[in-house]
Amino acid sequence: MDLAGRKILVVGLERTGLATAEFCRARGAQVTVSECRAADQVAEAATRLQALGVRLELGGHRPETFLEHDLIIPSPGVPLQIEPIATARAQGIPVWSEIELAWRFLRGRLVAITGSNGKTTTTLLTGHLLRAAGVPTLVGGNVGVPLISLVAQTREDTVTVAEVSSFQLEAIQAFRPDVAVFLNLSPDHLDRHGSLEAYARAKARLFENQRPEDAAVLNRDDAGVAALMPLIPRIYWFSRRESVDAGTFCQGDELWFAQGGVRTRFAQRADVPLPGSHNLENALAACCASILCGAPPERLAEALRSFPGVEHRLEVVAEIGGITFINDSKATNVDAALRAIEAVDGPVLVILGGRDKGSDFTPLREILTRRARHVLLIGEAAEKIARQLDGGPLLEFAGTLEQAVERAYVLARPGDTVLLAPACASFDQFQNFEHRGRVFKQLVQQLARRVACRRPR
Repeated sequence: MDLAGRKILVVGLERTGLATAEFCRARGAQVTVSECRAADQVAEAATRLQALGVRLELGGHRPETFLEHDLIIPSPGVPLQIEPIATARAQGIPVWSEIELAWRFLRGRLVAITGSNGKTTTTLLTGHLLRAAGVPTLVGGNVGVPLISLVAQTREDTVTVAEVSSFQLEAIQAFRPDVAVFLNLSPDHLDRHGSLEAYARAKARLFENQRPEDAAVLNRDDAGVAALMPLIPRIYWFSRRESVDAGTFCQGDELWFAQGGVRTRFAQRADVPLPGSHNLENALAACCASILCGAPPERLAEALRSFPGVEHRLEVVAEIGGITFINDSKATNVDAALRAIEAVDGPVLVILGGRDKGSDFTPLREILTRRARHVLLIGEAAEKIARQLDGGPLLEFAGTLEQAVERAYVLARPGDTVLLAPACASFDQFQNFEHRGRVFKQLVQQLARRVACRRPR
């Protein structure tokens, strides 16, 4: 694809928008960036782009600008339904996500991983397994490194592993992964997609351009995912509950890979260092994708054992006076929070809340009533969560994360766990879930220092 001279509009100046604008400009495109925020809020990025000759429109979107371009690339956080984009699409102007543009330039093979939960863990674990097996591997996508930033590093022998979101898949056209992995399906981002059905359709676009030589890896244990099985690519399953004819599965304490009537034992359950049954599923998916990309099964056990885990995913922060503090800030929806609570042993105090994404919090009532010593509510969604959990666990409004950490320490007993699993987005009080997780860890570490100072020497 030749970008030279093409008029390209990038919408949004977050990390992906900046990388996309730089990529297109480096290939000779006439690039304009449209951003709602004012100049002083994006000063560093604006300076970088102006030095490259990128035109900037800051402080709001001009509808006429959208109609003057050959191609529009919105950042993932920009809804396709906003009026300037909808009008441009109606007039036949192509609107692509960044992953669509990146795919057209990528060399080598692409593994694309989606799902409601576990995407980042599975993406990073797949990259780790492939690298341990000696396969030239790059990792990016929705894990903080835009896919388009990896293009220049790819070669014909490279495997690129990318986390892809429903927001990114909404605006693909020809995007085609060699291996497509769909982990699970539960309600999320309903504030943007409107319904679970629309959200599922966006996710399932992962498969729509695959060919018979490509592979689709799906969760046999998730009825919602199984119902979206595509017809064209080769189908592989992963399951922790039953054996499969093609794919990976758990039988007792052993992990197996099956293909063409041959079964190969490649690891033990104890080789998976991550807690929780959901992480066993993530490991099975990652192992399946890795084997399909050339990783020898006999090398997976050692590679699994050496995986360090992922920040903000069931991350143990500290133990203070026998109380364990765990950061799962990435639990941004109800199902993720439920999985995190299930993965923690013993009594737990849970910090819930943030910005609601149109979620139903009632599925948390039973496990919280059974497992939680206390639930501390923070952020914009606190009132809604309290209404939907009424009659279940002990609830307390804490307001802010700082107050929740302090109160949790007062309420907890030795042997308890304080778990940040918000079941909400972070944007009411934080820049993103990473920011929320970092603040939680800072607060816990400050608490640990104060407690240590009070102890007699």
